[in-house]
Amino acid sequence: MNTFSLLFMLILAVSFMLQWYLVLRQIRHIHRHRDQVPAAFREKINPEEHGKAAAYNIAKSRTGLVDLSLNTLLLLVWTLGGGLQMLADFWISFELGEIWTGSLFIIAFMLVSGILSLPMSIYQTFFLEQKFGFNKTSPRTFVLDLVKQCLLLLCIGLPFLCVVLWLMNTSGRLWWLYVWIAWFSFSLIMMWAWPALIAPLFNKFKSLERDALRKRIESLLERNGFASQGIFVMDGSKRSSHGNAYFTGLGNNKRIVFYDTLLKDLTDAETEAVLAHELGHFKLRHIKKRIALTAILSLLSLGLLGWIIEMPWYYEGLGVSTKSSYMALTLFLMIAPLFSFFLQPVFSWMSRVHEYEADSFAAAQAEAENLVQALVKLYRENANTLTPDPVYSAFHDSHPPAPLRIAHLQGMSS
Repeated sequence: MNTFSLLFMLILAVSFMLQWYLVLRQIRHIHRHRDQVPAAFREKINPEEHGKAAAYNIAKSRTGLVDLSLNTLLLLVWTLGGGLQMLADFWISFELGEIWTGSLFIIAFMLVSGILSLPMSIYQTFFLEQKFGFNKTSPRTFVLDLVKQCLLLLCIGLPFLCVVLWLMNTSGRLWWLYVWIAWFSFSLIMMWAWPALIAPLFNKFKSLERDALRKRIESLLERNGFASQGIFVMDGSKRSSHGNAYFTGLGNNKRIVFYDTLLKDLTDAETEAVLAHELGHFKLRHIKKRIALTAILSLLSLGLLGWIIEMPWYYEGLGVSTKSSYMALTLFLMIAPLFSFFLQPVFSWMSRVHEYEADSFAAAQAEAENLVQALVKLYRENANTLTPDPVYSAFHDSHPPAPLRIAHLQGMSS
């Protein structure tokens, strides 16, 4: 154990305790306000629905604490407990060479981690979501999703890992720059390919058939000069009763996707307002800004890894003796979230600013009141909490708290 071990354990302990503190604040705040519907929602959400949302969010938060505790323990087992070193020793014994050994090591690590997370995933899907009436996933669909994810990992993830490790081992001191170029290019390709090639493996998509709604949407897109490859309805009800809508794709392969559950609950005018909000993210360049920020942060992260990969204290401090490119990469991906966690309030704040801006755009393109009505319905149907703890929300929430968001929109409509 060295100084880096002590720093790692200190950061882990502080992060763990802070997350517990924030979640407990959230639970207490929601519980304290479970019997009182905020004034802005009383006409649309009754006390019974508000109480159900409170119970649902408290249950999710408590489950999250269990998940956090298990993942923290697992992180210690993998690192200081010697788990990663044992896995590395197993693959090294086959003498396959650095690149294949590293690729199989990382794939095996991901598969083992996935298997260990299965019990929690099963509980969340078939017990928690089922209890509150949201789960529509059958055991068959659940298993098929896992199989498809594993096949994608092997067919796409494994070759890409081989490329990354090859670059790390053959590109000299600037390997981190070449890996970043490869990773960023791969990410853009996946964003472009996702809607047409990968998403259909998990869901069925059909063209929007409601002519009146289609005409409203096409008019909205035409007014804003937005070219889309189609307007689709996804069978979201196959897995959950939660509703959503989103833009997907990149460049000339952009698509608009509505969950069938959302179309069931909203009027055409409300659906148009929701889409106008999502369109706002594109027109205001939020997507490009997020991609640029991700690119910058990933470049800085890989540059940092390019420095510490040569440091013996990095490996020794995290409980491993195998100094290799694949071990350095795996350790970095495991511990980086611990350190970046403390930047979460900044990222959450930026996201909330973007949400307010997209709401303002939607209010200018459609009526603000239509977006208000749509959001209230979505809050109700998805059992979103209307009374989040302010400190928890500032730290974690990517969207403004419901009362503040509705007040912002009502201010524009008046």
